[in-house]
Amino acid sequence: MIKFDEQQGYRGPYKTVDVSVDWGAALGEVPPMADVPEWRLAVVLDATENGLSVGLQPGRTASGALAEERETAIIAPDDMKWANTLRIEDKRVKAKTINEIAKAGDVVFVEKKEAGNWRLRQFPEVSGALISMDPHTGRVLAMVGGFSYSQSQFNRASQAMRQPGSSFKPFVYAAALDNGYTPASVVLDAPITVDQGGALGIWEPKNYGGKPAGPSTLRGGIEQSRNLMTVRLAKDMGMKLVAEYAERFGVYDKMLPVLSMSLGSGETTTLRMVTAFSVFANGGRAIKPSMIDRIQDRFGKTIFRHEERGCEGCSATSWQDQPEPELTDSRDQVLDPMTSYQVTSMLEGVIQRGTAAGIKDIGFAAAGKTGTTNEEKDAWFVGYTPDLVTGIYIGFDQPKPMGKGMTGGALAAPIFKDFMQAALADRPHPEFRAPGGMTLVSIDRKTGMRASGKGKNVIVEAFKPGTGPADSYSVIGFEDIAVQQRAIKISPAAVKVIEQGGGGLF
Repeated sequence: MIKFDEQQGYRGPYKTVDVSVDWGAALGEVPPMADVPEWRLAVVLDATENGLSVGLQPGRTASGALAEERETAIIAPDDMKWANTLRIEDKRVKAKTINEIAKAGDVVFVEKKEAGNWRLRQFPEVSGALISMDPHTGRVLAMVGGFSYSQSQFNRASQAMRQPGSSFKPFVYAAALDNGYTPASVVLDAPITVDQGGALGIWEPKNYGGKPAGPSTLRGGIEQSRNLMTVRLAKDMGMKLVAEYAERFGVYDKMLPVLSMSLGSGETTTLRMVTAFSVFANGGRAIKPSMIDRIQDRFGKTIFRHEERGCEGCSATSWQDQPEPELTDSRDQVLDPMTSYQVTSMLEGVIQRGTAAGIKDIGFAAAGKTGTTNEEKDAWFVGYTPDLVTGIYIGFDQPKPMGKGMTGGALAAPIFKDFMQAALADRPHPEFRAPGGMTLVSIDRKTGMRASGKGKNVIVEAFKPGTGPADSYSVIGFEDIAVQQRAIKISPAAVKVIEQGGGGLF
């Protein structure tokens, strides 16, 4: 967040004080950020081409009185270079002199680096949240609700209602895979118009980047986050089914069954998204997030326990050759374990060759989905390994554009990578566990047809019993031939071949 904020430019001083008398006393009245001890408050005493001369906020004595000692420091031009770009009313302006950046009396944040030099800092205007959870128990292992609790007590991880954007798409695809589609089913990615009725008029969704991709497998659609294809898939299934799955996963309490919701236009929280993605990681079981494991009264009696599974035989007083006790799992099975694995496999592809390919060198098996809302107002990444799920969003508290290219893949996914590599540094890195009974078939990831040999487009796809690659090439959503001919520029002869079900044209 600091890196992104500094790229946007310097917004000006935190506060201003009078330095004509005792600057230490004036600066001592400004409350510091107690939970960011690395940053100290300082007041600018002088600004020259050689940098800023600043006075550091005095400490406090045991009685709480302000210390009499006054400490000063120098911020060299190289240590405030990022502030050469000024942020004025959401416009970036280049500063010509240091005097344009700061003046005497400006209160700023500074940080002492390892080399002993001081660096100019700025409280990030952009915010966000992170939640990390054990997908098997629901135990919340880490939660970040913002940059500084001293600055804002609002918990963005559990309270901020944001649009998840394309990070919602796995639930659309899970509904499809649970209801007759396969990862190799081919859906048309081409312009689509939706009559919303009445004064709402016509809705014409667009892909990020604007260009349609033509026919694509479900795997290709989610890896590249195709909006047009997702809307067409949701339309083919019916939004009532998609809404049912979204509610079953707990993303929403009650979802409006309109097509725009398939692209994540509804609002939810980071905590809910991470809880829902945990279902994919744990094989389809519903879980409840928990910050508290157990509460005891003053006598040691447990009065609350998050663990709801029963365990008969766990309280035996002695060992009498009895079998090991078995935990009774009473959690709801909200998704077929085979569907859960298929979604996971497709989300692995998002990292390996899709919209999150920038983190494919993460170093262990990981799956996840990027999300970017209109005008880049929110950037998401929710991802997981077999035993840890983490979700991140970045965005302004009052949603506004973050800038072209500020997507989930560019902003949120790198945070996921950094966090997960640190969190799992000393832990095993297992592969995702496929349920028994699935059939692995080599297919062409472009056409969804069975493939032989090797090549960059040949992948091994997981199919449920009784399903597999289609014997003939067919495209879901190819009913409007005129629109598709304009959108993907195919010849009338090619259209005829597709209508007849022949060939692997795409």
